[in-house]
Amino acid sequence: MIAVSLVLLYSCGNEPQPAKSTNNIRMLDDTLLNYHKGKVKSEDQEIEDFIHRYGWKMNKTQTGLRYMIYKQGLGEKAKTGKKAIIRYEIRLIIGDLCYSSEQLGQKQFTIGQGGTEAGVQEGILFMHVGDRAKFIVPSHLAFGLLGDQDKIPPQSTLIYDIELLKLN
Repeated sequence: MIAVSLVLLYSCGNEPQPAKSTNNIRMLDDTLLNYHKGKVKSEDQEIEDFIHRYGWKMNKTQTGLRYMIYKQGLGEKAKTGKKAIIRYEIRLIIGDLCYSSEQLGQKQFTIGQGGTEAGVQEGILFMHVGDRAKFIVPSHLAFGLLGDQDKIPPQSTLIYDIELLKLN
């Protein structure tokens, strides 16, 4: 017992330990950042090609969301803090239907307080009650790196067709 205590005492000496290098961490951070920038650029090009192929006239926000209001409503403009009730359809950019209000019912969420994807939260603010719009939501504004663990695969660009039915 005494021998073990002496070994521990001497092995934990008070000599300063050299600082661990952060160069490898910085290199990994730079590599991941460059990879992410490349993925965002590639996804952005895929979205641009899609828009061109269908001839859609879409607006682009600073975050990368594309939106197009194709039917004008006459109602109140959406605002943060209001509860939105929407009819929707969500498709992958390749066309596969993931979810719709016909399957799951209308969706309700409070604007600016979560409850739906960041791209939908952003896009709904361009709408009035009665508007119908298409949103192209890049993966970082939708379900990101993991998808939804059900019908939306990881890193998926989504196409939303939304009708703003009501604001409370």
